[in-house]
Amino acid sequence: MEVTSKVDAVLIGLKGIGIKNENVNYQLTPNELIEQTLLRGEGVLNDTGALCINTGTFTGRSPKDKYIVKDETTENTVDWGGFNNPISEEYFLKLKNKLATYLSYKETIWVRDAYACADNSHKLNIRVINDDPWSNLFCYNMFLRPSAEELVDFVPDWHILQAPDFSADPATDGTKQNNFAIVSFTHNIILIGGTGYTGEMKKGIFTILNYILPHEKNILSMHCSANIGNEGDVAVFFGLSGTGKTTLSADPHRKLIGDDEHGWTDNSVFNFEGGCYAKCIDLSEEKEPEIFHAIRHGALVENIAFKEGTATIDFSNDSITENTRVSYPLNFISNAAEPSIGGLPKNIFFLTCDAYGVLPPISKLSPEQAMYQFISGYTAKVAGTEAGVTEPKATFSACFGAPFLPLHPGFYAELLGKKIRENKVNVWMVNTGWSGGGYGVGKRMKLSYTRSMITAALNGELDGLDYQANPVFGMQVPTTCPDVPAEILDARNTWADKTAYDTVAKDLAAQFIKNFQKYATGVSAEIIAAAPKAD
Repeated sequence: MEVTSKVDAVLIGLKGIGIKNENVNYQLTPNELIEQTLLRGEGVLNDTGALCINTGTFTGRSPKDKYIVKDETTENTVDWGGFNNPISEEYFLKLKNKLATYLSYKETIWVRDAYACADNSHKLNIRVINDDPWSNLFCYNMFLRPSAEELVDFVPDWHILQAPDFSADPATDGTKQNNFAIVSFTHNIILIGGTGYTGEMKKGIFTILNYILPHEKNILSMHCSANIGNEGDVAVFFGLSGTGKTTLSADPHRKLIGDDEHGWTDNSVFNFEGGCYAKCIDLSEEKEPEIFHAIRHGALVENIAFKEGTATIDFSNDSITENTRVSYPLNFISNAAEPSIGGLPKNIFFLTCDAYGVLPPISKLSPEQAMYQFISGYTAKVAGTEAGVTEPKATFSACFGAPFLPLHPGFYAELLGKKIRENKVNVWMVNTGWSGGGYGVGKRMKLSYTRSMITAALNGELDGLDYQANPVFGMQVPTTCPDVPAEILDARNTWADKTAYDTVAKDLAAQFIKNFQKYATGVSAEIIAAAPKAD
């Protein structure tokens, strides 16, 4: 590749979207980006060589400041409301021109060509324009990296313009605050300003794939992890934060396809990304050795604190945020699949940390129950101990990724159900939470038992066993499981007070039903019929 001619082509492309800055750092290596960040005083190295930065005011996403342009393309397709906030094309174009002008007058900018989707049939070319080097390093880590040959004729399908120090004016720009993340499906542009949280770029691309792939290509987009066994069998793991999605998919006997975002075609499951964006809070070598050892030169660590007087990260320190993060290329994981693509799923696991302690530790779902639970996206967390508050709190996030779904959740659920039936996929619900009572009474399910149950499901050892239906939630519960005490499989039997179990279970069922009301008009009768019984 002729670097000079390629940069000239990039400059022409930038002018086409209004950026007239010829001082461009194009496609720099991680070493160059790290060195520039250090020289600019915007980061430091820890004792293992990882680059540590602070993202500023925002240490997480800001869902209420994320917008989709409402125009002829999206007006009748996007499920408006909730996390899908509309903004007019007039405001979008005004902000796009202001942001392009801002980037035009920066002393220098960083440009990276990358792509999403490991399946070449569905590759999405992305050009990212940043105004700092560490944001560009994040994009190197998280998106898929084109070869030199692929860069020669690279043409971007989408652009991301990202500038943490650029602020919108809510009075004139149509935003709620100074920060914003705006997607235009007509102009194929994502605008991000006023926030240095790098995850906004990653989730911006995930949002557009959640629109393009299901709506235009009949591909199910999924917020999940996935791995593949030695026999080529693929397993998919859905779950909200704290349910064990990353931990349980990191199996030394199976290759990791990816830890967060995937697509399911007629013949494959493929990773959208080229890297991992893992939480660091309370990280330890013992619990998550792969992530722990990935924090090395080339990794980007966000918003952590150091042990006093050292360059050693204090993973238990949440003084900046609990949402401490590290991004790194997928090949930093020793058992990563290359390329990050597998065949059709054989097993799907819905992971929930049920702090009420009423769901069975493992159960099998019918396709209809799977669709209902998929739309519900349930887990329950302990509210905390402040002012004596210790009661569990139910959390529902549609399709285990509500903030990133432009379409109605029922659309994704119908597509999931169709693929489950066509491919005869086993769907399991796994409770990684409490047993024998809720938080404060019962005990957390042993990780060793959970791993044994998942292994048994993957190996087909739960096929042909005796099952009994849970009377409230309806799923089928095995009466035995290898290497797991039979007495813990029936959640009700683990409670000393059976009447208390019945009361709590029916209360949780009522919360499911209440939460589902907002989706009822967009789903089939068979899905609604799979609801738990609260009476």
